[in-house]
Amino acid sequence: MPSFRPAAFAAILAAAATAGAVTAQDPFVTDPAQVRAGVYDLDASHGKITWSVSHLGFSTYVGQFVNVSGELTLDPANPVNSALSATIPLADVASNDDALDGHLRTADFFDVENHPTATFVATSIVVDDDDADEATVTGDLTLRGVTRPVVMEVEFNQAGVNPVNQRYTVGFDGEATIQRSEFGIAYGLPLLGDEVELHIEGEFILRD
Repeated sequence: MPSFRPAAFAAILAAAATAGAVTAQDPFVTDPAQVRAGVYDLDASHGKITWSVSHLGFSTYVGQFVNVSGELTLDPANPVNSALSATIPLADVASNDDALDGHLRTADFFDVENHPTATFVATSIVVDDDDADEATVTGDLTLRGVTRPVVMEVEFNQAGVNPVNQRYTVGFDGEATIQRSEFGIAYGLPLLGDEVELHIEGEFILRD
């Protein structure tokens, strides 16, 4: 029977522990002025839009849009020259209720047969004078064939090499509010809320 060697066993454990571990990287950038300039693509696995709306006044119903695609052009030296666009596949609405998801895809709500996607294109990006981590992004949201201006308040989280995939990544959170009736979605009004709050989470990966 082979003898037990504690040192060898410890080495095996250490190797196993580090095989799939996240490796340490250089410090992340928390100053937006130091972020690398360039064109970034939204990481669909870590980019989503969470929506919430009043349900008969009893509760706030929450769901998400997933598989969102987006492109961000960053110019940290001149943020006004930055650009942002996103495409939302409306059929990929996710409320954790299959019956509701099916209803949301119909003409009562998103009418995905005729309008499979919604789009957002920024028209203005203005960094807050008092806090460089925050910006006001104004843009055009097109939903069900209707285009309306939307204002989104965005907060910069950090940037740096993602220790998991080794890709340079920048992260933001954003919030906006829309009136669904302005986009021709009037089903259930006024019992179902007209005001829809949107929370946007995005990790963007720098293109090679």
